[in-house]
Amino acid sequence: MTTAVFHRFRAWLFADQENSAAYHGPHQRPREDTRTRPWWAVMCLSGVDYFSTLGYQPGIAALAAGSLAPVATLVLVLVTLCGALPVYRWVAAVSPHGAGSIRMLEKLLPRWNGKIAVLVLLGFACTDFMITITLSSADAATHLVDNPVMPLHGNDAKLWITCGLITLLAAVFLKGFREAIALAVFLVPIYLALNVAVMAVGFERILSHPEVMGSWASAVTTQHSNPWMALLLAVVVFPKLALGMSGYETGVSVMTQIHPGSTADAAKAGHGAVAGRIRGARKMLTLAAVIMAVMLLSSSMVTTLLIPPQEFAPGGQANGRALAYVAHEYMGPVFGSAYDLSTILILWFAGASALAGMLNLVPRYLPRYGMAPEWTRAVRPLILVFTLVAFVITWLFDANVDAQGGAYATGVLVLMTSAALAVTLSAGHRGRPRLARGYGLITAVFLYTTVANVVERPDGIKIAAVFVFCILVISFASRVWRASELRITDLRADSALRTSMTASRGRAVQLIPRNPDPQGVDEDYQQKLSVERRSHALVEDSDVWFVEVKLRDPSDFSDKVSLVSRTVCSHHIIHVDGSSVPTCLAGVALWVRDQTGVPPHVYLEWSSGSPVRNYLRFLLWGQGQTATVVHEILRRAEPDDAARPVVHVM
Repeated sequence: MTTAVFHRFRAWLFADQENSAAYHGPHQRPREDTRTRPWWAVMCLSGVDYFSTLGYQPGIAALAAGSLAPVATLVLVLVTLCGALPVYRWVAAVSPHGAGSIRMLEKLLPRWNGKIAVLVLLGFACTDFMITITLSSADAATHLVDNPVMPLHGNDAKLWITCGLITLLAAVFLKGFREAIALAVFLVPIYLALNVAVMAVGFERILSHPEVMGSWASAVTTQHSNPWMALLLAVVVFPKLALGMSGYETGVSVMTQIHPGSTADAAKAGHGAVAGRIRGARKMLTLAAVIMAVMLLSSSMVTTLLIPPQEFAPGGQANGRALAYVAHEYMGPVFGSAYDLSTILILWFAGASALAGMLNLVPRYLPRYGMAPEWTRAVRPLILVFTLVAFVITWLFDANVDAQGGAYATGVLVLMTSAALAVTLSAGHRGRPRLARGYGLITAVFLYTTVANVVERPDGIKIAAVFVFCILVISFASRVWRASELRITDLRADSALRTSMTASRGRAVQLIPRNPDPQGVDEDYQQKLSVERRSHALVEDSDVWFVEVKLRDPSDFSDKVSLVSRTVCSHHIIHVDGSSVPTCLAGVALWVRDQTGVPPHVYLEWSSGSPVRNYLRFLLWGQGQTATVVHEILRRAEPDDAARPVVHVM
C-alpha cells in the first residue's frame, strides 16, 4: 500500500516532465487552444508584483524624501516610462519566447562567457524573485498583524502567517498555472478599484481643506528654498525608490501565455503568432506602466499630505501601510479592513509572478547547461524546492520587510541594468547606432541607480552574492556529476553511412578516432591504421572506420549531432560535430551497434599528463581524459556488458 502511494505521488510529481501536455507551466511553449490568455489577463499575473508595491512604496518614498516624496516619485515615474518601458518593449520583440534579457545576453556573449553571465544573472534573478515571494508575504502578514480592527501583535504570529501564505501560494501553483492566472484576474481589478477609491477620497480631503496643500508647500519651500537643489535631492534619493520598478522581467518571462489574437491581426504584423504575442506583450507592459505611473504619483501626494511624518517611521501606524492608514483614517474601519484584506491578498499573490518567473528561467537554462538534474525540467518538484527556500529565507529574516528590501532592490536593479545593456548591444548589432546611444544612456542611469543602492544598502549585494555563489557552486557541481552522461539528444546519419552500416550488419565494426583534418591524404590515414594494427592486432579484413570529431562550443552540454560519411581513397571516415569528443565517440559507437546489431570496438590512447588536469580540460574544453570518459559514458548508457561497445586503450 505504501509503495503504491509513493509511486502515485512520484507519477504526479513528475507528470509534467514526462508529458509536457500534462501541466500548463509557464516555461513550456503554450498550445494556442488551451494555454494562452488575452494580454490583459496575463498583465494581471505579471502585474501583481508591480501593482503590489503600492502597499509599501508611498511609505518608502516618504521616509527617503520627506516632503519631497511626490517629486522623487515623479523622477521614478519618468525613469520608468522613459527607461524601463522602452527597454522591455525591445526585449519583448527580440526575445518573444519568454527567455527575456538573459537569453539576449547569452546570444551576444560567446561560449563560457555567455554561460557564466547567465548563471550570475540567474543568481540575481533568484534574489529578485525569491525575495519578492518572502518580502511580499511578510508585508501581507504585517497588514494583517497591524490591522487596528483585529490586531495580532507578535513576531511569532507574523512569522507563522508569512509561512502560511507562502504555503498557500505554492498550493495554487501545484494545482496549475491556469488557476494562478484566473486568481490574478480576480484580485487585481478589485485591488486597483479600492486604491482608486482611497485616492479619490484622499484628493477630495485635500481639495476641501486648502490648508493641507498650503502646509505641504510651506514645508517644501522652508526645507528646500532652492528648487534646483530640491530636484537634485529627489534624483539622489531616487535609488531608494527603485522597488517601484519591479515586475518587468517577469512580464516578459510569461509573455508566452499571451494569446496572439486573431489570425488576421497576426498576419498584418507578419510572423504569425509570434508577432501577435509581441504586440500583446507591448500592450501589457505599456498599460501596466501607465497605470502605475498614475497610481504612484497619486498615492505619494495623498499619503505625504495627509499622514503626519512621524507615522511613517518604524513603529508608526503608517509604516509599510501608508494607503491602508488613509483608508482607515478617512473611510472608516469597515472599508479600511476591506482595503487591508485586498492588500493582503495582492501582496500574497505578488509572489505568483515571481514564482512564474523562476519556473520559466530555471528549466530553460540549468538542465540545458548540465548544471541541474534533469528532474528540474519538471515544475512541481521545483515548486517544492522554491517553497522550502522561501521558508528558510523567511526564518533567517524573521519575516522582516525592511531587512529584505535591500536584497530585493539589488536583484531588480541588476536585472534592469543587464536588460538595458543587452538592448544597447542588440541595437548596435542591428545597425541602429542612434538607438544604441539612447539605450546606452538608459543603461548608465540604471547602473548609477544600482551602484547607489549597493552603497546605501550593502546588505542587499551581500544577500544577492550568496544566491549567486550558491547558483555557481551547485551548477558546476551538477556539471561535474553529469559530465559522463550520454548528452546526445538527437543523432542523424546521412544515407550513405546508413547504407554502409546495413552492409556491415552482423559484423563488428572497428572505430579509430582521429583528429579532424580536411586536408588529410591517403598516407595519413594509412599511417594511423598501421599504428593501430600493430598496437591492437587488428584483423586485416575487418570493417574499419575513422571517426573525426570537430568541436563546436565546448560550454554546451546537450548535443544534436549529424554523422557525415566520406571516403579518402579506400579509407572510410565518419565526421561529427559536437561539444565533447568523448560524448560524440560514445554516441557514434552506440549508433553503430544499433545499426549493425553487434557492439563495435573503439581504439583509444591514454591521455598524457595529470589526470586531474585532463579531466578539467574535458569539463571546460570537451577534450582530454578521452579513454576513461568514453568508457564511463558507455558504462552508464548501457549497463549490459555483452551489448556495450568495447573500448581498447593503448
